[in-house]
Amino acid sequence: MNYPVKNIYGKTNNQKISVNVVGSKSITARAMLISALAEGESVLFGAQFSDDCATFLQCLKTLGIEVETDGAALKIKGCGGRLKKDKAEINVGSAGTAARFLPAFLAFQNGRYVINCSQQMKNRPVQPLTSALSQLGAKIEFFEKEGSFPFAIEGAASPATSLEVDVSKSSQFLSALLISAVCAGKPITVKPYGSHGLDYVNMTAEMQRAFGAEVKEENGAFTVCGGYRARNYTIEPDISAACYFYAANKILGTEICVEGVGSRSLQGDIKFIKLLQTFDGGEVNAASFSDQALTLAAIAPYLGSPTRITGIGHIRAQECDRIKAIAYNLAAMGVKCEEFADGVKIYPSQPKPAIIKTFGDHRVAMSFAVTGLRADGIVIENAEVCSKTFKEFFTVLDNLCARLTAG
Repeated sequence: MNYPVKNIYGKTNNQKISVNVVGSKSITARAMLISALAEGESVLFGAQFSDDCATFLQCLKTLGIEVETDGAALKIKGCGGRLKKDKAEINVGSAGTAARFLPAFLAFQNGRYVINCSQQMKNRPVQPLTSALSQLGAKIEFFEKEGSFPFAIEGAASPATSLEVDVSKSSQFLSALLISAVCAGKPITVKPYGSHGLDYVNMTAEMQRAFGAEVKEENGAFTVCGGYRARNYTIEPDISAACYFYAANKILGTEICVEGVGSRSLQGDIKFIKLLQTFDGGEVNAASFSDQALTLAAIAPYLGSPTRITGIGHIRAQECDRIKAIAYNLAAMGVKCEEFADGVKIYPSQPKPAIIKTFGDHRVAMSFAVTGLRADGIVIENAEVCSKTFKEFFTVLDNLCARLTAG
């Protein structure tokens, strides 16, 4: 569907509005896998049920993990780190977190497992992870292109206790190894290399500790030992989803508040919300909150001076080349944008009417919807792609606009 965004700039009568967003995708994915590895039954409250999380959950079920949905709660009976199935075929679709986390889990199992995916996922990087899994002792058989999905993985009979992983393209490779390291039954040390923000790795380690594992960091290396104990766990609201509404505040002068969002959030994107409090153009390294590079780019035309976003070269290999998506759509709106290998520079101007090409990327759709709140004629093409992480986004946005402009 195409979604015409409502320009509500200067029409807001109610400045202070609160909204609810879905549970955190990042925390939901981690909690689901940790619960699947734990001893006993965990209950997760506030879990996200987006396409990505549903795909992750279906993969766990296919692997033999018992899952039950009870209203808003998700019950997961853990396997204690050892699957009963020694062979299975799963499909991670376009779910990036599942595509990184599940191969690491399977590398510690006694069996052979086939991992299929969408066409889009075949183009996303996985070689740094499979290289680390080979160090671990797992055997990888690529079916099409070396270092890419789809592939089969045969678990390591006696996992190595020390390995390295390149996190230049994604810190999820490190998080994947840390979460499943408990399956080894002995301490495992993982040393990352390459430049990347580690905020989401710190989230991973904190959640591991919350479920009873021991995670230590020393001289840049992480050591994991112990195991997980089942527990009840409440998932925070998704800060990535909340960011769109705080970005709207920046350009509309509103005071939209997202329920449950606090400064002590585990999620790295909280840095973006804090940045918005004072930022009015200039240079910002967005490596530690790169999912919000699109959001910042979407509101940059309205800021007081040019905005240079750096440190985001790796987002070229996400659902689409997000740097090119930024440049393409800003150009379509008549906004000057310079593209660089690791980022963009955007010059202030009033966006003109345009159809936003989403490139099949949920964050492109949601980010440029914010632009349209202060510009005429902005239409989001294929807006349904937001179902990947926030299926009700445009419904929430419609309701929000109605409340803000009510007489």
